[in-house]
Amino acid sequence: MNEKAEKIKNAAILIEKFTSVFPDEEHCLDLLAQLKWKEGFVCRHCGHTNWCHGKSVTSRRCTTCKREESATAHTIFHHCRFSLKSAIELSLLLCHIPDISSYELSRQVKLRHMTCYQFQKKMLICQQGQPENKLVNELLSEVAVRLEN
Repeated sequence: MNEKAEKIKNAAILIEKFTSVFPDEEHCLDLLAQLKWKEGFVCRHCGHTNWCHGKSVTSRRCTTCKREESATAHTIFHHCRFSLKSAIELSLLLCHIPDISSYELSRQVKLRHMTCYQFQKKMLICQQGQPENKLVNELLSEVAVRLEN
């Protein structure tokens, strides 16, 4: 089996495992929220640490200024026009198979080629030292641990 076929097979296995551990969007959001606020919530607007749940279970609303922050806000996943589950799948594939083409990403995750290409560019920028990089690395590490168990 050539190298490219092996990578495609590995990508398909990785996606299959991911889907069995994270079957829906809620599981992905829960994990992201846990990692984002593991050291506690601090309002980006006023700096207070008191919060209540916002419109969704994974968002936080400051009890002082009433501003709400979603789990995806201020992360690489903010303003994604596709599901968080697909975004994490793409991130996982890009980290495990760095030289995978955007065409192959498109086939594996079943998104448009240009969508995968744009997200791939976004991930490369993130990996070059953006502050969001730490959270993405923690997320992918936690996903990898859960996939091995």
